[in-house]
Amino acid sequence: MAARVGYRRIYEDPTPQDGKRVLVDRLWPRGVSKERADLDEWLRDVAPSADLRRWYHHDPERYDEFRRRYFAELEDSDHQAPLRRLREMSAHAKVTLLTATKDVDHSEAAALAQWLDGA
Repeated sequence: MAARVGYRRIYEDPTPQDGKRVLVDRLWPRGVSKERADLDEWLRDVAPSADLRRWYHHDPERYDEFRRRYFAELEDSDHQAPLRRLREMSAHAKVTLLTATKDVDHSEAAALAQWLDGA
């Protein structure tokens, strides 16, 4: 079964269409309480490395290269456990990956959703 994975900003109100809500940022988003986040899980270990995040700096012109480097990082052993968890969840239910990034279409959540849909 293909993964049913979406993505959106954590600052948007939760909806029933979200399914399982999973935060994929390494850091907790500013100004969001745990109650408001309404998370099923926080998988911070699936986030890109600090070095990659700093290099990317949310520059849309670097997104394709960021995505390529991030996909390479996802092959590391450090990412395997959270990726298994995401695959398991998405095999049984809709999963929405959440991020605090303003440009969600050029975020690690968007890249990770694409990676999971192709995995």
